[in-house]
Amino acid sequence: MSAASNSGTFARALAEQVAAHDFCFLPSAQLRDALSSLRSGWRTDWDVFAASWGDLVTDTYMADGGRYRRRRYAVLSAPAEGLRIQLEPHQPHYQSLDYNTLNGGIERHFEPIRPQVLAGPTLQTVAQFGLSVFQRLHPDQAAHIEVHQFRIEARADGEGKPTPEGVHRDGVDFVLVMMVRRENVESGTTEIFSPEGQRLDSFTLTAPCDAALVNDQRALHGVTPIHPLDPAKPAWRDVLVVTYRRRPTAQS
Repeated sequence: MSAASNSGTFARALAEQVAAHDFCFLPSAQLRDALSSLRSGWRTDWDVFAASWGDLVTDTYMADGGRYRRRRYAVLSAPAEGLRIQLEPHQPHYQSLDYNTLNGGIERHFEPIRPQVLAGPTLQTVAQFGLSVFQRLHPDQAAHIEVHQFRIEARADGEGKPTPEGVHRDGVDFVLVMMVRRENVESGTTEIFSPEGQRLDSFTLTAPCDAALVNDQRALHGVTPIHPLDPAKPAWRDVLVVTYRRRPTAQS
């Protein structure tokens, strides 16, 4: 079986699991295998990719007054078939208050992801992998894709909140969250809930490439605050979040 066939079979199985259970925890080894099936050299820029989290910009839109989150952002798109992803013009990020009661309701202007990181094989292959699952959940649908680099910092005098808005939906169709690095932190546990608020599962992304896949139409998710293991040392949690939603088609 070819690498492309392996990748397609795995994406189909994951889509079936997400469709049935609304979420999936994907251990690092499995995600790495899936990415290798898409592109054998996907890791060639991993060091540059991971180091770029040290260049994120403080999120000044935090309505709770916190300065514990750094981020960069980009918007991509993809046609209904194939894994051809293209960059869209840089634009503000917007969530309604229905989905983000803390920071929603306004356009938030974040610095763009660095071009060399965005175009690199690691990020491109991760985005294509998520797209391959999305396309099986929503056949024949073009995708609007948003990519977020997040660093959450924890200090001795204050916890870091990966999801300061609490348990929530993002207002998209499908979400992929991938761990990049944890440094000197404890907790940061991902929790999944039903629409009625029933806790379905929890797991902690710890290793680079541990990932969570979430059907954002149905499941709610949140991440518990992080704290430094050693209060005297820097502590942070770096993740890549890629969201996918069906892109409206032009009316004739």
